[in-house]
Amino acid sequence: MPVLIFARYFQWHFIIMPLEILKGWKNIFLFAVNYFSLPLLLKTLFSPWRRITWQGAKGFDFSAFFENLAGNFMSRILGFLIRLAIVAAGLLGLSIVILGGIGAFLSWIALPAAILFSLLYGFTILF
Repeated sequence: MPVLIFARYFQWHFIIMPLEILKGWKNIFLFAVNYFSLPLLLKTLFSPWRRITWQGAKGFDFSAFFENLAGNFMSRILGFLIRLAIVAAGLLGLSIVILGGIGAFLSWIALPAAILFSLLYGFTILF
């Protein structure tokens, strides 16, 4: 009976729970991607900021044409810079999620060795 308990513990600790940790890690990663809307921001990186654009009047006016061109260009530059800052923040958040997931996974795997080491070290201090 004790052998079966240890076998089930090792199966749980080294097979079942690492898979669950990876599933949770994947969910948190996908949440961070969707929270920062990274796919959408990358698709619309050069779109005008808040769809603010200038429309020309009927007919052709040389100064109005360049005014509209400059306004639309500045709106696109502003949209690019703001979206780029949000993408950078999203990538920073994703890197934190990735590093945290790696740390949690490795900590879980190393936990039995840490417990055993702590017990043995405690006994050496006691005696």
